Amino acid sequence: MSTFLGFDLSTQQLKILATNEHLEHLCEVSVHFDSELAEFETKGGAIVSGDDNLTVTVPTLLWVKAMDLALNKLKLQNFDFKSVAAVSGTGQQHGSVYWKKGAQQILGHLSSDKTLVEQLTGCFSVDNSPIWMDSSTTAECRRLEEEVGGAMKLVEITGSRAYERFTGNQIRKIYTNQREKYDDTERISLVSSFACSLLLGKYAAIDYSDGSGMNLLDIRTKCWDEACLKATADDDEKLKAKLGEPVSSSKVLGAISSYMVERFGFNPDCRVVAFTGDNPASLAGCRLQKGDAVVSLGTSDTLILWLDQPIPSLAGHVFVNPIDDDAYMALLCFKNGSLTRERFRDLFTKDKTWEEFSSALQSTKPGNHGNLGFYFDAQEILPHAIGDHRFNSQDEKVTSFSDDVVNIRSLVEGQFIAKRYHAEKIGHNLSGESRILATGGASSNQQVLQVLSDVFQAPVYILGDTANSASLGCAYRAKHGLMKEKSEVKDFSKIFQQAPSYQLARQPIKFEYDTIRYGRLEDLVISTKS
Repeated sequence: MSTFLGFDLSTQQLKILATNEHLEHLCEVSVHFDSELAEFETKGGAIVSGDDNLTVTVPTLLWVKAMDLALNKLKLQNFDFKSVAAVSGTGQQHGSVYWKKGAQQILGHLSSDKTLVEQLTGCFSVDNSPIWMDSSTTAECRRLEEEVGGAMKLVEITGSRAYERFTGNQIRKIYTNQREKYDDTERISLVSSFACSLLLGKYAAIDYSDGSGMNLLDIRTKCWDEACLKATADDDEKLKAKLGEPVSSSKVLGAISSYMVERFGFNPDCRVVAFTGDNPASLAGCRLQKGDAVVSLGTSDTLILWLDQPIPSLAGHVFVNPIDDDAYMALLCFKNGSLTRERFRDLFTKDKTWEEFSSALQSTKPGNHGNLGFYFDAQEILPHAIGDHRFNSQDEKVTSFSDDVVNIRSLVEGQFIAKRYHAEKIGHNLSGESRILATGGASSNQQVLQVLSDVFQAPVYILGDTANSASLGCAYRAKHGLMKEKSEVKDFSKIFQQAPSYQLARQPIKFEYDTIRYGRLEDLVISTKS
């Protein structure tokens, strides 16, 4: 029976998950960086440095050694590597790896009696890889936007305005401040394509979806944008060569390396499917379909959307869809989530319990008689505002609502209307077949989910184990890529024999929420000094 492996090189650990040919979970292993690779002195999987603590990196060799350890753990479980038909994987988005000139020659001629880390030491022109937590490139971001014609122009090209963590701005910093190391670089990989390279035995291409998080890829043509390249490095052709040509996220890049065959016993016919970023991998793991949305309800709330055609917006991020090259995905983050809900629970319930919070939602009707609230304990991302803002049914700003239950509903409805409003602004279209897939701590609260269902006018399903969504999604993508290569299937959903194991939580009560009104009031909030 064939098996499939999904690799997940995340911020704090490397995980390998195996499934059978029916894509059912078989086993998994992981390597925790701080505890198992303590010699690299990371905290939370990273090293913070610089006078302002804005520079955040990871020793590249830590990731190399983690691959050694994880595969050895799988071997100690007597895992049958010969059964693996295909592998794929994911890496934390935006991080970058700089291979020194001559590194591919070494990568392609590894000795199976030595570890990866023994042989790849000295193969990187930049020893410490910048990762997504880095925020030291504000000047590079402003320069990029100016060079291409403004923030909105950059959004139109790449799907996002310039962000400090995005790879192109990190490359510019190295180009400017460490020119000798940049010039000595043969290939620039993302964390995902770097991990893929270790299995492939040669430089792996960057995939369209993870490449969308670099401020360099034109998400419509799926090619590197010349203006963005030139703004990053003066000789754009040299940078283009260092990046290599991007490929479809479902493309088979070749067979697994002879090193992996000889050292671990992989089948030489095992196929390696392009690796992608962690958020795109989670979309695959959640088995998102056209019109769907994943709503993660945690300390921060996050929305992952399936888009047919994105509408340029300065808010959020748009990537090429990892399971459909002709579609897109969007990522929207809302900073004020569960902590604000907890504040309202404590303020407006007698005994400060979630049961009372739920009862308040259950006792009030959709629409809250026109009473709407915007509540931001911390500086919000969408919209850019802070403080508490309440409006009555006449759109008049008020300092409070008289009833505790009205306050609670105004918070929860306001949070979810914001999500729908910004989802529609970026191009998400609700249809009769749309589903909302809920995860995170608040997804256990049925009345919160009822409001979510009502606002989106779509059924809400609860996702099960989302801790493995990225690695499981990559096992799925491994099978999808293999079957596409064999022309057995094109549609990602066709690789599954069974429907997703989602649990239907709530159906919507028919009610039309006025998102246009919400947008008008949001503009008023933004213009108000708190």
